[in-house]
Amino acid sequence: MLTRRSALATPMLLPALAQAQGAEWRPSQPMRIVVPAAPGGTTDIMARMLAQHLQQRFGVNVLADNRSGGGGTIGTLDVLRAAPDGLTLLSGNIGPQSIAYSLFRNLGYRPESLAPVGNMIRGPNALLLHPSIPARTVPEFVAHLKANPGRLAYGSSGVGQSPHLSGVWFTQLTGTEATHVPFRGAGPLMLDLIAGNIQFSFDNLTTSVQQIRAGQVRALAVTSADRNAQLPELPPLRETMPELAAYEVNTWFGMFAHGQTPPAAIRVLNAEINALLNAPETQARFAQMGGVAMPGSPDDFSAFVQAEIAKWRGVIQREGLQMDVS
Repeated sequence: MLTRRSALATPMLLPALAQAQGAEWRPSQPMRIVVPAAPGGTTDIMARMLAQHLQQRFGVNVLADNRSGGGGTIGTLDVLRAAPDGLTLLSGNIGPQSIAYSLFRNLGYRPESLAPVGNMIRGPNALLLHPSIPARTVPEFVAHLKANPGRLAYGSSGVGQSPHLSGVWFTQLTGTEATHVPFRGAGPLMLDLIAGNIQFSFDNLTTSVQQIRAGQVRALAVTSADRNAQLPELPPLRETMPELAAYEVNTWFGMFAHGQTPPAAIRVLNAEINALLNAPETQARFAQMGGVAMPGSPDDFSAFVQAEIAKWRGVIQREGLQMDVS
């Protein structure tokens, strides 16, 4: 028998009961995908591809919102200030979601602060030179650096991002010196490299392949262990010199949510990410970018991220790298 008090409470319990009985989560309000970098890079591209897909699937507005700075940490913290309702996602990557935990002393979040939703794309970085640099091979470039200690500047898409650490590891293994210039994303970085304001960079192949093909920058090698199908003429760095035999860096980009987001929302959003990744047009675009789709479950992505955190912790500790978020 229902009392007046329980009868009044029953309608408030219906959404929770529906979820418990297996009803599918769907957003009824606009969504936002925070991009912790400037427009133009892979983090931004992934967010905009998913935003368009979710908007078509759910019939709500989905905004890709660029919040750059702090090596991706500013955008990450923005997501953690939002309500954990599944309506705000983070277009995350190897930098703020794995490297940062060991690199930054004053990081404002921990791995458990975020819920991995789904990985999207993996690919190497590439060593890129401004065409004015007189080097056509990695050994020639290392010799040029040694002849000009500290005089060349290399750019990255942000402090603590994989292009930054790719440069740090490269100069340490080759015994060379160069000045690091961080940018607020891959787009601004590429503009300054093409203009000759910096002399070289390590950048995601997924966002630099068009400039390489157009001859605007000169690529010498990729950071992965193997050659890339889109530019098979580029050797892996680790094959170019004995000093670089241990060198291997792969970058990745995926979606995260606030750590307290309901599991039902995580499951639905993961299914939509996988649907996008399995679409023929997505696979064709990824192939053109030199990237590999990374479908899987939230648990798959969580295990992958934990392994990346452990990997970069070892690299950073061995190299003695520590800095503050600025």
